[in-house]
Amino acid sequence: MRASQFFLPTLKETPAEAELISHQLLLRGGFIRRLASGLYTWLPLGLRVLRKVEGVVREEMERAGAQEVLMPVVQPAELWQESGRWELYGPELLRLKDRHQRDFCLGPTHEEVISDLARREIRSYRQLPLNLYQVQTKFRDEIRPRFGLMRAREFIMKDAYSFHIDQDSLRATYQEMYDAYRNIFTRLGLEFRAVDADTGAIGGKASHEFHVLADSGEDAIVHCSACDYAANQELARSRPLLDSSDPLLPAEQRATPGIRTVEDQAKVLGISPAQVVKSLLVFADDKPTLLLLRGDDELNLIKAARVLDADTLRLASAEETRELLGVPFGFLGPKDLPAPLPIVADQRVLVLRNFSTGANIGGQHWLHLNWERDLPRPQAADLRNVQVGDACPHCATGSLGIRRGIEVGHVFQLGTRYSEKLGVRVLNEAGKEQVVLMGCYGIGVSRIVAAAVEQNFDERGICWPATMAPFDVGIVAIQAKKSPTVLAAAEAMMARLEAKGLQVFLDDRDERPGVQFATMDLIGLPHRLVISEKTLAQNLWEYRGRRDSENHLISEAEVLSILQGEPR
Repeated sequence: MRASQFFLPTLKETPAEAELISHQLLLRGGFIRRLASGLYTWLPLGLRVLRKVEGVVREEMERAGAQEVLMPVVQPAELWQESGRWELYGPELLRLKDRHQRDFCLGPTHEEVISDLARREIRSYRQLPLNLYQVQTKFRDEIRPRFGLMRAREFIMKDAYSFHIDQDSLRATYQEMYDAYRNIFTRLGLEFRAVDADTGAIGGKASHEFHVLADSGEDAIVHCSACDYAANQELARSRPLLDSSDPLLPAEQRATPGIRTVEDQAKVLGISPAQVVKSLLVFADDKPTLLLLRGDDELNLIKAARVLDADTLRLASAEETRELLGVPFGFLGPKDLPAPLPIVADQRVLVLRNFSTGANIGGQHWLHLNWERDLPRPQAADLRNVQVGDACPHCATGSLGIRRGIEVGHVFQLGTRYSEKLGVRVLNEAGKEQVVLMGCYGIGVSRIVAAAVEQNFDERGICWPATMAPFDVGIVAIQAKKSPTVLAAAEAMMARLEAKGLQVFLDDRDERPGVQFATMDLIGLPHRLVISEKTLAQNLWEYRGRRDSENHLISEAEVLSILQGEPR
């Protein structure tokens, strides 16, 4: 492909709305253009990258036994009402009416549609297992679209759905898809982690997220230094602490006027924040519950909601706490509560001795409280966010670290959540009707493009992994318009490389060499060849890998060996 004939509208300046580096570079490099908030047009260069990603995804899906289909973007409301998600999904579901005033939505996902297809077409266990996938446009009406492709309203997704007669079959396909996802991200040249994850709005019993590791990631990924344990912060665990062996001290109440924070409390009482038990009043599906955590820990709302089996969970305000219990902010505690409430304590709280809590009286705290002696042991649970340095729950030697990740894939064992509600049933081996089990497997194809840039860039532009690059090699012909021999040599090299199956981008524009080099660096092709009258006279080519710090003069034979991956 010749640059003089290629639509490549690069930008010298970074658009003001672009915050993340991927958004900046994809706009500057002429890969995408913004149409409206969260809506982007893929330009020729960007579409080539997108198609490369789609190609790898399709190859691995087919290898895993999935078959491709294509379902409608517009979905009837009746299906979503059957599943119970028409209202539950919330304002991200873009609803619309047709000319007959019938309700529809733009599909953010396709569990309902695929379930409808399955209940119409699958009759017998002999047709199972079945795994169908698509690469399709999705729409989610994000309240605040931002970061370019990272959180767009319209995006490209690969979603697959599997159907099974029993749990063993579901587990087997789930593992196949898990392995396929690992193959996809490995082939795309991305540093990633597969982590235990919450099932969220999709639902189901088991799930894993796949995260591209990058400092700009929105998710905190917890990982072990010594084993392969990894989990999203929402689900991550640490090894439980041993019971304290400190001698019991006599409990006493202390005056603590003006206390507002755990740090204030610890300082006034002469203890560490770890000896403070903070009491958090929450509403789980509007029912009040008291949660207890160590003063140096943070509440994990996802874990707490699971423990309390609540669809919604929120912290009570200071006004709600005073109204319900008559206790001012900062002085709430589990001993002698003014009103009976369910109490759940983080497991690290229950190993403490001689701890401090609020006394349920303004300006008063307890010091040296102990379980069973001074108050009963409440229900125990894991309620906290793990911290850097915590002991790994899976191995004896590792400690936990935290990195940022960009979620690019998610696999679920859905079970019967959708098949039960939408009536996906088959006759089993005994001739009886049975609800099928389902799996769900999604990859954000367009988000992968942005995530790859977040992980692969430098001060000059993008450094595409070879599998994703829009072209394999760029050829810069210096002053091609003024030197027919240079242009002819560049065209001959392009023809030879294309005959070897490589995709070549020839910059034959009438531009200064500095502009040509800057363009090549910005768009991030893995290899660059430069031909000029000077190098042509020596029968040599100037070669530079995108991540190299220096240029190398090489022969034509060496060009072919380098670009075909042979050792130099």
